[in-house]
Amino acid sequence: MKFDNRVTQMLGVGIPIVQAPMGWIARSQLASAVSNAGALGIIETSSGQLDAVREEILQMRKLTDRPFGVNIAQAFVRDPDIVKFVIDQGVKFVTTSAGNPEQYTQQLKDAGLTVFHVVPSLRAALKAVAAGVDGLVVEGGEGGGFKNPREVSTMVLVPLIRSKVDVPIIAAGGICDGPTMAAAFALGAEGVQIGTRMVSAAESPVHPGWKQAIVDAAETDTVFIKNDKGPALRALRTKTTEKLERGEGNPMAVLGAGVEKVYFGGDLEGGVALTGEVAGRIESVETVAHIIENMTRGYFETVERLAKEAVD
Repeated sequence: MKFDNRVTQMLGVGIPIVQAPMGWIARSQLASAVSNAGALGIIETSSGQLDAVREEILQMRKLTDRPFGVNIAQAFVRDPDIVKFVIDQGVKFVTTSAGNPEQYTQQLKDAGLTVFHVVPSLRAALKAVAAGVDGLVVEGGEGGGFKNPREVSTMVLVPLIRSKVDVPIIAAGGICDGPTMAAAFALGAEGVQIGTRMVSAAESPVHPGWKQAIVDAAETDTVFIKNDKGPALRALRTKTTEKLERGEGNPMAVLGAGVEKVYFGGDLEGGVALTGEVAGRIESVETVAHIIENMTRGYFETVERLAKEAVD
């Protein structure tokens, strides 16, 4: 059995799984492994390090001959030439996020790129469709990273948006295996985006201590940090993030200052480890190929089981 829907056709991949564009993490080491496994790797820009991103894209050309994409995180990349930068890299698929979909969509589409916009609400989805995007990444509040302060779960958000728009949807938030992928499709998605599961992957560049913390986490071991100085955050529960949850400190400042300590030093109290609730379902560090193979097999097994049970 194989996938054949609008997402696989638009992205040029065999498996409609997209790796989330996590800042400092979604670079060539991880993204090439995802693309080589038949899904779609994404290179991030939310770190703001465009010179490094350019080198990562060049490295991608050496590591894979499969399709990959780039994310434009509008709130974090204020370079007026970002669209030209992305177009010049020769990629064909872009996700835009953390900003107004009217800002870049037409320029990117005029250059022949496929554009999906990340949305956390029905209102944002309708605005993005009106702006002419090709599809949506619909992101529930249980996912890790930057969030809408008024979070809505994937279970509610995906079918709501599906009932109001016709463009293809990639579901994100709470997805890590075949059954959750099948659930997302049942809700109206034609693809899924996974973040926390990829943070814990063997090819992820983060410190092993963060990966092990994900493996050890319970389903209650993340915090939702509302923030007057920026977007809300979902992160791994630590003493540091619990203080931020209580309103003690500036979450964005702590996040930015702690990247080296947390991401690459393994000091989880030194900043903010952006992590989704699905950490409570991740039990081991696996290779990207194994994760995607298991998700794909689990998806079809789930669909077949449900079909058999319906007939029986």
